Amino acid sequence: AFVERMKFSAIILFTVLWLLVVYCPAVHWVWAGTGVMFNWGAIDLAGGIVVHATAGISALVLAKMLGPRDGFPKRLVPPHNPGMVMIGASMLWVGWFGFNAGSQLAAGHAAGMTMLVTHLSAATASLTWAAVEKIKTGKSGLVGIVTGMVAGLATITPASGNVGPMGAILIGFLAGIICYFMCGVVKDLLKIDDSLDVFAVHGVGGILGTLLVAFLGVEGTFGGLGINKDSSGAQFMVQLQSVGITLVWSAVATVIIVLICKATVGLRVTQEDEQQGLDQAEHGENAYTLES
Repeated sequence: AFVERMKFSAIILFTVLWLLVVYCPAVHWVWAGTGVMFNWGAIDLAGGIVVHATAGISALVLAKMLGPRDGFPKRLVPPHNPGMVMIGASMLWVGWFGFNAGSQLAAGHAAGMTMLVTHLSAATASLTWAAVEKIKTGKSGLVGIVTGMVAGLATITPASGNVGPMGAILIGFLAGIICYFMCGVVKDLLKIDDSLDVFAVHGVGGILGTLLVAFLGVEGTFGGLGINKDSSGAQFMVQLQSVGITLVWSAVATVIIVLICKATVGLRVTQEDEQQGLDQAEHGENAYTLES
């Protein structure tokens, strides 16, 4: 969310503090056997609340406090190599099977179903994103397909242990539409330069999947495998309460962490360094060296 304008020292300090203050408490609340949200019966197999909601809202807050890149939103550099984007996305897609299916902690039927629904959601969301992009702009781009894929993966993550194949396809379809339009909301309406659409894709996706599992996870509904509460309404309230608390905690903590970074190592690079590029300004290296 903050690429091309944040000091490397601030990135390191922010990451350490965020891990300890935001992520670790969320892990305990949801996944520890004694955590408060665990005891409520919250469903989050692999990180819709713990990973995507926390990081998504923190990214939004940080990008807002950091300020936009020079020229935002008119003069933004597009991805310089879509082929490399696709290679990275392919690695990410395969890797996602590891922490979704792997969260079942055994190579059995549950892990197999989790892997299947993860794949279906990602594939559906990528195609849906491409279709929406075609309707809106007249073109379907590779980067858009990849972004839709990530939206589908993020959205299925919390629900991947409870929904069936049809539920996963529905989740991917909704993720491809909702996350696409949320990118515009963040950039055009809120005027926040979230460079890689972290909130719109990961944050909104993780929240969406966390709420949808209350309905699509019901046994027999679209192949659902079961939820923790007796009714969808009761499960939805648990999911909503868990998400709400996590978002508030993450946002407030992020503000405090950003203020600490500003007061100690500073937050943003100089305008000259931003224009030069942080590869050279912060690290003394260039991504590419051209022979004269």
